[in-house]
Amino acid sequence: MKPDKVLSMLGIAAKSGNIKSGEFSTESAVKEGKARLVIVAEDASDNTKKKFQNMCEFRHVPYAVYAPKEMLGHCIGKEFRASVAVTDEGIAKVIRKQLDLA
Repeated sequence: MKPDKVLSMLGIAAKSGNIKSGEFSTESAVKEGKARLVIVAEDASDNTKKKFQNMCEFRHVPYAVYAPKEMLGHCIGKEFRASVAVTDEGIAKVIRKQLDLA
């Protein structure tokens, strides 16, 4: 498996304190206007995906479905994560480019 640039950028964001993970923290980051990008795990529930998609569209936050929960959690040093918010614009921009969201 090739090294995944999106996941490694999420790891960098986590190390620099620019990640909010887990449903509650991700939601708070979006509602407080701190989220620059929200990523939801591809194996998250449809309900979770829909909730974040609607919330992000409403607040004009880029949103993507990417990687299984285990990989999403692992790259930021946690176990499983269904959702993460990137709070740093620079890192979010690099990830958006990788995901063709730019």
